[in-house]
Amino acid sequence: MLVAEGYEVRALAQYNSFNSWGWLDSSPIKQDIEVVTGDVRDPFFCKEISKNVDVVFHLAALIAIPFSYIAPQSYVETNVTGTLNMCKAAMDAGVSRIIHTSTSEVYGTAQYVPIDEKHPLQPQSPYSASKIAADAMAMSFFNSFNLPLTIARPFNTYGPRQSARAVIPTIISQIASGKKEINLGDMTPTRDFNYVSDTCRGFLALAKSQATVGKTINIGSNFEISIKDTLELIKKIMQSDVKIIHDAERVRPKNSEVHRLWCDNTQIHSMTGFKPEVSIEEGLRRTIEWFTDKQNLAKYKADIYNV
Repeated sequence: MLVAEGYEVRALAQYNSFNSWGWLDSSPIKQDIEVVTGDVRDPFFCKEISKNVDVVFHLAALIAIPFSYIAPQSYVETNVTGTLNMCKAAMDAGVSRIIHTSTSEVYGTAQYVPIDEKHPLQPQSPYSASKIAADAMAMSFFNSFNLPLTIARPFNTYGPRQSARAVIPTIISQIASGKKEINLGDMTPTRDFNYVSDTCRGFLALAKSQATVGKTINIGSNFEISIKDTLELIKKIMQSDVKIIHDAERVRPKNSEVHRLWCDNTQIHSMTGFKPEVSIEEGLRRTIEWFTDKQNLAKYKADIYNV
């Protein structure tokens, strides 16, 4: 999307010995971007990649909630220390804007709906705790050093290429691989799902608006749907009669499950004019079309529970 709008883009992929750029390897615009590999946990590296950059979109994070139960320190090192390193590097480089990525998970189970930016923060998993800390670290750089920073707080993004640890790819990939029964955890929670292009448009809208500096702003659809109803919609689109098997391994601990998320997107709309363009049904159709391509589906391990 940035390339399509004419920007020069430097993209970061995590360093690995396979020289893999992840999904950027198959990107149709990979010849039009500069790809660097490294790790945001290293402050020297962060300083180097921030040179001669105008706007930083800081998305680097560990995001899987179940894995944060197993390896919580890695979440602190990547999400909190990584944010500290990127904010300091952006400040030293004199960037005109940094967009720090938060998550709706910091709100925990809704105390009221729709959830606006004043909703209390509730650390219901080590992942959400690390993101609450990261958000606080980022905002401290605005308050202490005048770093021109905006915190983007997207609700549940989905679409092509999403990790199989997320619920929508889990459902689609299992059905597409021919399973007659699929494994799922708790299906009662609700989410505010946002198609990936809408989330990206939200990020761009925040970056282009001076009014958003120093603010924390939700990106969402103001539409709530349960996991069960999402499943039924996917089954309808895919014309599937698949049966659901309850898998206890996929259920979060009692006090860790976020039961309800529903975004109040009033602030981003009033500040930037942003509103979502892709309905949940249309977004699911696009996502299903991508996942049911055999070459794409082959990249997913539908038989394995991705933590």
